[in-house]
Amino acid sequence: MDDLTTRARVRDAAIVVFGRDGFTATIRTIADEADVSAALVIHHFGTKNALRVVCDAHVFELTRQRNTAVLAAREDGSSGPPPAFGEQLAGLEQSGPSLMYLLRSIQQGGDLARAFIDRLVADTEESMSVGVANGVLRPSVDEAARARYLVAQSLGAMLVDLVMNPPADHADSGTIMRSYAERTMVPAAEYATHGVLTDSSMLDAVLEHRGRQR
Repeated sequence: MDDLTTRARVRDAAIVVFGRDGFTATIRTIADEADVSAALVIHHFGTKNALRVVCDAHVFELTRQRNTAVLAAREDGSSGPPPAFGEQLAGLEQSGPSLMYLLRSIQQGGDLARAFIDRLVADTEESMSVGVANGVLRPSVDEAARARYLVAQSLGAMLVDLVMNPPADHADSGTIMRSYAERTMVPAAEYATHGVLTDSSMLDAVLEHRGRQR
């Protein structure tokens, strides 16, 4: 087994363990999940905090790839999400470990969590600008504010759902994500597609009020 493969295996095991048990999980638990020695984990990452930084970077990259795939242009130039979106839905359970890790990071709070959210917001704004350019998304009157709101909304919705529907087994992240999707996918897609209000009067009033404040 080469060095890179071992390192990636430990990283992936840590994502599973942190998402399942929280960040109080021990190096020994992570080592057992990866089927390696605790000494090998220390050899590759030094400390648990250093390992978490690596996990953060990997989960962020996975999240970025999912967002980019959903908002990419269709090859034929037509409107609507590309075929990759269907693949995202079909493979939602495989995203379970990284999504559970993401939620644990938010629950943990602190500088790492705030930095992680800041990166998510910045990347979401960039990804959405691609969607706007491709005609998949409507432009916003405030792109940065929309990105912040959507990140907060999506993460908050998952956290609330976990409270209202506590999983029988926190280790089964695939089932957790599938159950969450079954409860929320239709209303989320409907809201994103059609919205709620039938005219722009509320938005007009908000924009007018903000203009007066400024």
